[in-house]
Amino acid sequence: MRVLAVLLTVVVAAALVGSIAVVRRVHRPRQPWLEVLRARFVYGVPWGSLVVIAFVLCVYLFVQGGIANFDDPVTIPFRSWSYFYPLGILTAAFSHAGPGHLIGNLSGTLVVAPIAEFAWGHYADGHDPERAESWRTDPRVRAFVLFPLAVIGVGLATSAFALGPVIGFSGVVFALAGFALVQYPIVTTVATIGVQSVVVRLYYALQEPIRTYTAQPSPPSAPSWAGIAIQGHAIGLFLGFVLGVVLLERRGSRPNPLRLWLAILLFGFSKGLWAIYWYGPDDSFILFQGPGVAVVSVLALVVTLSMTASEKPLLPARLEGLVPGVDRESTETNESDRPAIDRTLALAGSAGDRSGAGTARLERVLELADGTQRLARESGPSSTLTRRGTAFLAVVGILALLAGMAIPFNFLVVEDATASTEAAVEIDDYTVEYVEGVQNRLVTGIGIEAIESDAGLESSGVIVASDDREIWLEAVSARRLAFTGEETVYVGGPGWREAVHVERTGWKPVGNETVYQVWLWQDGTDRRLAYESNASRAAARIAGRNVTIRPDGGEYRLAVTSSETETAVTTLVPAQNATTTAGGLVFERRNETVYAAADGTRVAIASKETYGGY
Repeated sequence: MRVLAVLLTVVVAAALVGSIAVVRRVHRPRQPWLEVLRARFVYGVPWGSLVVIAFVLCVYLFVQGGIANFDDPVTIPFRSWSYFYPLGILTAAFSHAGPGHLIGNLSGTLVVAPIAEFAWGHYADGHDPERAESWRTDPRVRAFVLFPLAVIGVGLATSAFALGPVIGFSGVVFALAGFALVQYPIVTTVATIGVQSVVVRLYYALQEPIRTYTAQPSPPSAPSWAGIAIQGHAIGLFLGFVLGVVLLERRGSRPNPLRLWLAILLFGFSKGLWAIYWYGPDDSFILFQGPGVAVVSVLALVVTLSMTASEKPLLPARLEGLVPGVDRESTETNESDRPAIDRTLALAGSAGDRSGAGTARLERVLELADGTQRLARESGPSSTLTRRGTAFLAVVGILALLAGMAIPFNFLVVEDATASTEAAVEIDDYTVEYVEGVQNRLVTGIGIEAIESDAGLESSGVIVASDDREIWLEAVSARRLAFTGEETVYVGGPGWREAVHVERTGWKPVGNETVYQVWLWQDGTDRRLAYESNASRAAARIAGRNVTIRPDGGEYRLAVTSSETETAVTTLVPAQNATTTAGGLVFERRNETVYAAADGTRVAIASKETYGGY
């Protein structure tokens, strides 16, 4: 089977390479691709993009510990928890939650970063590619230093202004996509929507040519769109738009309005920017998809206008005189609205003296008049109120709004990370415990009561907390643990990691709630009983007696009561295929089910809790 897998991998690679070779032979472009790439890249290679990809991969492998545990990297300390935890802010944008998260973002970077780098170029505008005037124009510095540093700077901005403890490079990928969209709308759209999917599928096909899937239930989880950091993606996208507009203005170029609008619209819909949601009661989520679609449509129009609208004044000429402090004369640009003296001079120049001296004088006067009007327009109060300038200010305003909403929330601190139970596992500055119905202990460091009330929601499950790192996290919810039965939580920091294991066991009385216990332990230590639920009574009644299952210090007891006496007679749940007696009842355990028998009647009263949906 392994030989077959290797053979199929070779076949997949050969099929791809062969396809490229045939298309290259058939396709005869006017200018070879290599020449096009060399005009913008050193040796035709997007070195900056490769440096960025290598940097992100190194963070995953060596900072998060992925080199030893590729499927289970350390993630908790590398999220952007708070401004009071600099390590999280510095690493969040370059860390990932797992291999799938990493591959998804790296494939997006591989597709869109070279397009952004091509638009920026290794050779500064107007400079000789063979000779650099300064270190800023040196193509190798621009390729290996400036572009990667710019991308890292964008990453730090996205983590500093993202809402909540985010993790992942996707904000930067969206920024690169926004920058590339305004330069090459169609190429970027095809790359992000189509080529990225091909790259991801090719990676998995080469890694595992044949894969067997087994249908199995999954634990309760939020819908896929509820796990998307929409605000972080939007910040990256609009940051890319702003940088892209600045580059276009610097180079004096404009994109095609229809192509740009269509590209932004398709990108926004395909990447889920319409998925505006909020939290409802009882683990529900509210999706505002109608308003979300409308928002994406309006934003696509605003961004398009910020680069393609005219330089005409925002207000019509007939209204500018009504605006206080605005001189109508300073904003008139149409030929029919030019001042009377200007029109007179123009007529004189066209119908008057055609001699060289007279014409030259009139042309000089006209030039001075036009210069005076232009100076007045540029210095007037309404000179910045052009249609394109107003749209660009709207884009900047949206970016500022997206970033500003996160600032108060990112001042969160942990009120108290002290363990509430003696069974908590303490590792360095971390505290790991299992609790139910406790208040979230994150509060704001700037005293905003509204945020503190939002943060003070109840949590149940495995809690990881650290005063030093400003971390308070429900790492595993109680519902998930009830489904899976066991989980592992990793804590640590740069260069180290520790595993804390969690296990739940339980019995379900017939017709009533499950009775369960939760255990915690660190590698190399004994198990600790972290939590016991309340007792629960079976609905069945045998010979006038009730049976209740009680957790008792790591064991389970059967308590028998009757209407004649309030005192319960207890016994331990029997071992597999064993029997025991209590209160006139005989208890027998068969195939993880406990039966109670009396007077010839045998009734199932409880079954052992199963996990994974089985």
